Amino acid sequence: MSNKPISFEFFPPQTAEGTGKLTAARQQLAMLRPEFFSVTFGAGGSTQSRTLETIRQIHDEGHQAAPHLSCVGSTRENIRTLLHAYKDMGIKRIVALRGDMPSGMGSIGEFHYANELVSFIRAETGEHFHIEVAAYPEFHPQAKSPRDDLANFKRKVNAGADSAITQYFYNADAYFRFVEDCRKLGVTAPVVPGIMPIVKFSQLARFSDACGAEIPRWIRKPLESLGDDSTAVKSFGLDVVTQLCEKLLAGGAPGLHFYTLNQAGASLEILHRLGYK
Repeated sequence: MSNKPISFEFFPPQTAEGTGKLTAARQQLAMLRPEFFSVTFGAGGSTQSRTLETIRQIHDEGHQAAPHLSCVGSTRENIRTLLHAYKDMGIKRIVALRGDMPSGMGSIGEFHYANELVSFIRAETGEHFHIEVAAYPEFHPQAKSPRDDLANFKRKVNAGADSAITQYFYNADAYFRFVEDCRKLGVTAPVVPGIMPIVKFSQLARFSDACGAEIPRWIRKPLESLGDDSTAVKSFGLDVVTQLCEKLLAGGAPGLHFYTLNQAGASLEILHRLGYK
């Protein structure tokens, strides 16, 4: 089961201390020979230079690096410049997202939807980049309906996306149903589950409220009852997420993508339990 590809997401560190911690985490995770490391891109390009710098560091260490590109607040010229910088650097993979509007930002930018960004990347750089897009097994919180959300996903793939990474979730059936619905629509691109290790419940609850990911009651209630017992929370979280990954891999998921929050510990432990060495 442990021969499926894995990948890890980071965010650009803001301090020298954060950079050091991320480098250490990356060195630990690199021992598992991931397919790539991705690096997020702040809304409105707020972390643009730090994303570029982090991608350069990963690439210089000899790893595959995948920068996120976001529609929000971006212009065609801005995206074109970044694409050519990444291409010149030797980067081969891009994660293309619509992105979230930051508070106080009046305009989304020249691209309104991720499919427009995907089309632009293809027009500018042909087949140079492997393009990842986002998928939402529990449906995008702003989607009018599940049907609309699936149609939007299909548009992104038809625009030229190669594969997708999902929002995190804890209900494996939601993932399998989403993939099945995609196949019925004729969408055959691989859909890789996004995995969020559970380390702190308050942090997870905040993220989940913001992005629409559901924390099932059978997970939420025990975590609430454990309160500030961080050892017990981590132990419970490791069991839950390992079982989720086992079910996903056994059911045919093409790989796993971990949202690390720039920490290696939980992702490493889960992957060791799954047989990755």
